[in-house]
Amino acid sequence: MDISARIEAAIGNAIAEGQGGVAPPKLASALDYAVTPGGARIRPTLCLHVALACGDDKPALSDAAAISIELIHCASLVHDDMPCFDDADIRRGKPALHKAYGEPLALLTGDSLITAGFEVLARVGDADPKRALELIRIVGIRTGMPYGICAGQGWESEEQIDLSAYHKAKTGALFIAATQMGAVAAGQEAAPWEELGDRIGEAFQVADDLKDALLSEEDMGKPAGQDEANARPSAVAELGVQGAIDRLNEIMSGAIDSIPACPGRDGLVQMVRKTAERLVPAKAIEAAE
Repeated sequence: MDISARIEAAIGNAIAEGQGGVAPPKLASALDYAVTPGGARIRPTLCLHVALACGDDKPALSDAAAISIELIHCASLVHDDMPCFDDADIRRGKPALHKAYGEPLALLTGDSLITAGFEVLARVGDADPKRALELIRIVGIRTGMPYGICAGQGWESEEQIDLSAYHKAKTGALFIAATQMGAVAAGQEAAPWEELGDRIGEAFQVADDLKDALLSEEDMGKPAGQDEANARPSAVAELGVQGAIDRLNEIMSGAIDSIPACPGRDGLVQMVRKTAERLVPAKAIEAAE
């Protein structure tokens, strides 16, 4: 089974668990709406690539790690789109979940997906309790406070924003989780994989800033120009368009250099290079010229 098929099968199973029993029908439907279509599934794909590079000796753990991250990422999108945050009408080319189901169900959907992200790890704990506990610890750190996506969203409510801490928490946290959890699921130490996840996360934030500034809502499948409209900190505002592009290239070069020694390092290098090439669409580069 290829990586994409592994991811979709595991997500389908996780959502089915939440829709079982006597689940409220509307909330059950909203769970599926929140995770499909799935976009690029960048974070779980990165997680599984790292696990494969490290041997992937316990695939059930690797799959659970990857899906845990994706479920929590989807939860963050649901919450980010709500009126109390970005007040976005569109996500992935369709109405944002709070537009389709209402704000109460959007809040509960996000909460349910976060809970499911931890539950999928607990369900495979018997495969290797020590690794499973470490996976739960990592995803907890990268979801909550002070280093997780909750902290990242919280920075937007501060008068003075630490841009580095903001980006590392808001975008980098789940990329760090992806690289570290992929390694841990395959029996490796987490610490050497933090830099790779941190750099890829920073690169995605810079790329997202560029796309937000240069592309249209039609191109992105979600509202454009949100950073400027909401006075949010961004690489484009700080560095300008060309400066942000230069910074993106610098970050990805460092990401490749940071990949730890592992049996599948060469394949992982190729994966990171391809990711770098896809980060900013040609339309954005053309708009910058």
